[in-house]
Amino acid sequence: MANNEDLFKKIIAHAKEYGFIFQSSEIYDGLSAVYDYGHNGVELKNNIKDYWWKSMVQYHDNIVGLDAAIFMHPKVWKASGHVDAFSDPMIDNKDSKKRYRADVLVEDHIAKIEGKIEKETEKAAKRFGDTFDGEMFLATNPRVSEYQKQVASIKEKLYSALEDNRLADIKNLIEELGIVCPLSGSKNWTDVRHFNLMFSTQLGSLSEEASQIYLRPETAQGIFVNYLNVQKTGRMKIPFGIAQMGKAFRNEIVARQFIFRMREFEQMEMQFFVKPGEELTWFEYWKNERMKWHLNMGIPASEYRFHEHDKLAHYANAAFDIEFNFPMGFKELEGIHSRTDFDLSAHQELSGKKIQYFDPEEEKNYVPYVVETSIGLDRTFLAVLTYAWNEEKLDDGSERVVLRIPPFLAPFKAAILPLVKKDGLPEKALEIFDGLKFDFMCFYEDKDSIGRRYRRQDAIGTPYCITVDHQTLQDGTVTIRERDNMSQDRIEISKIRDIIAHRLKRQ
Repeated sequence: MANNEDLFKKIIAHAKEYGFIFQSSEIYDGLSAVYDYGHNGVELKNNIKDYWWKSMVQYHDNIVGLDAAIFMHPKVWKASGHVDAFSDPMIDNKDSKKRYRADVLVEDHIAKIEGKIEKETEKAAKRFGDTFDGEMFLATNPRVSEYQKQVASIKEKLYSALEDNRLADIKNLIEELGIVCPLSGSKNWTDVRHFNLMFSTQLGSLSEEASQIYLRPETAQGIFVNYLNVQKTGRMKIPFGIAQMGKAFRNEIVARQFIFRMREFEQMEMQFFVKPGEELTWFEYWKNERMKWHLNMGIPASEYRFHEHDKLAHYANAAFDIEFNFPMGFKELEGIHSRTDFDLSAHQELSGKKIQYFDPEEEKNYVPYVVETSIGLDRTFLAVLTYAWNEEKLDDGSERVVLRIPPFLAPFKAAILPLVKKDGLPEKALEIFDGLKFDFMCFYEDKDSIGRRYRRQDAIGTPYCITVDHQTLQDGTVTIRERDNMSQDRIEISKIRDIIAHRLKRQ
């Protein structure tokens, strides 16, 4: 699926046409990198949230939930390092007037070299067939070795410059590599400078009395500053976790790729507090558990991969991303980080209040270490939509677009459709709808031919269509149609609920 621009355009158009995602303020020409979730989108989004919350909170006896405020005391962001260090290296092209993240320009260049390695490997695999040894080839092929040396050298230069805040060296690297503006093809770059990603606003009614506060750039700090409140009132014992879903805001330099990178987005995070020295064991545990969560949606393992961070954040001693195969290639979907005791210690120092845990087994106080799992809800939505998208040519020569959304995540579980809009069929269909709506999100529609209605339900991912016809009035049976294979079975009205529940559980 790598870098399939046409597919991406189709998904974006489909998302609008079928009520999943709209451009924010579209009647005023929209707002860049801000999107609204439509009537079908909000159902899918809520189902993903429900799946995450149940797997994190409901199914664990040592993880509890939290909903912290978006506004927080400005010292929170001083302690966390965001005020001083939450910035990206920015560079402008003087000819196109376009702004870019300098590090991303270099990383895109690295990706091109890595693409050459993949092509060389694919060519060799075809040439040697079953006797091909991929590891040996990567280790001994001179051309591949040269590419690998280039990648290693560029990464070392980039990440050391980022680490030491040597912005001039990043510009020199861009010039040395001959990186051009993707739009103009020009190498006419400005100097690299910092761009703080936090949105700021004023809290207070009068400007002279107001204090500057920030829209939170992450949800994690709300968990850290509430650590003691939750631990004491919940009588939590180490190890334990605090989970939270909520909005975060980042003033991205370059916000693009639809809902993959937005200025207002939603995170699902869990901070797991552990005994110092045990954090890497728990890190491995949560790394594996989170991959299982993704695979349990029914999306195959080939669409995911782990990526180890080349450059660790200042708070981490281990970090992996779970990447998904989006239309623009493998990109970060979720991060698993061992955050050490950085956050709690920083808040303890700046606030002057003890944030520690008394361990009854060791009979001593300590600041817990933290393992974080942080997933983008919007990116997960896009991943589900991407994998679900299918264009099919049917046996009769017709075509359909079907979203094979995992049934338990689908916006609607069943559509109740009278065959025709007369002869008492709508009334019977609405009676069935009213009987099912307390158990499942259901959709009722009686407009257009039954074939067109099936296609519309395929396009929004509804796994089951219940058709009420004249036979229904005679013997109390309906037709249930499966979305994925379009098979149809005749079932009794009294069994619809149990059959749908069984099929949802099965899948």
